[in-house]
Amino acid sequence: MTRAKLAFSKTTRIALVCGALATLAACGGRDRPTTELQSSQINTIGVNAFLWRAAIETVGFAPLAAADSSGGVIATDWYANPSNPNERVKLTVTILDQDLRADALRVSASRQVSQGGSWVEAPVQAATVQKLEDIILTKARDLRRKALAS
Repeated sequence: MTRAKLAFSKTTRIALVCGALATLAACGGRDRPTTELQSSQINTIGVNAFLWRAAIETVGFAPLAAADSSGGVIATDWYANPSNPNERVKLTVTILDQDLRADALRVSASRQVSQGGSWVEAPVQAATVQKLEDIILTKARDLRRKALAS
């Protein structure tokens, strides 16, 4: 076997093994992994673990498009509430620091409404974004309080 064929075969085998491992990992239970929460500053991920977990739980109603714990960005895909299918929202949560502080969190939202069979950009009320930030911060503080109590 030539060196090129041998390298290709080895690369192919590695890719197949990685794919099989990824498939097996996806077969795990429905429970999400939990992070050991010891203090308000966690270094096992790139951002504050309490804010991260609270943000994931808060935006969990919408399908996740991306979640990068080292970069601190959570992005959802479009979500339409079944009771109002002519409106949809997309959220991005950015965690900017390893400390649990209000200024370490930024939420942005996009909103679209259906008009004539197509989606059209619509304004998002500032109070909506502020409310989401408040919910995430409150959850994060509760998570920290529970972790410190145990």
